[in-house]
Amino acid sequence: MISPHAEDFLTLPDLAGYVGVGFVVITYFLSQIGRMDAKRPLYPALNGVGAVMILWSLFHRPNPPSIVIEVFWLAISVIGFVWSVRAKP
Repeated sequence: MISPHAEDFLTLPDLAGYVGVGFVVITYFLSQIGRMDAKRPLYPALNGVGAVMILWSLFHRPNPPSIVIEVFWLAISVIGFVWSVRAKP
């Protein structure tokens, strides 16, 4: 008989991580096919939210290399957001 373990179930942090991955992947895909302008504030904002959600999930199931890349992803998203908000139309 196989006994269920807590790590076998989808947790709220796992779900948040998957949603965060969805934000990052979908915004990148939309920018690649010309449906989202990466210079507008929405693009870095959604990427930043996605990175925060992924980082939260990684806090609960740590993976050091993934944490490092998400910290960079978040920092780049914050810089991109600030630049896009400051840009003149």
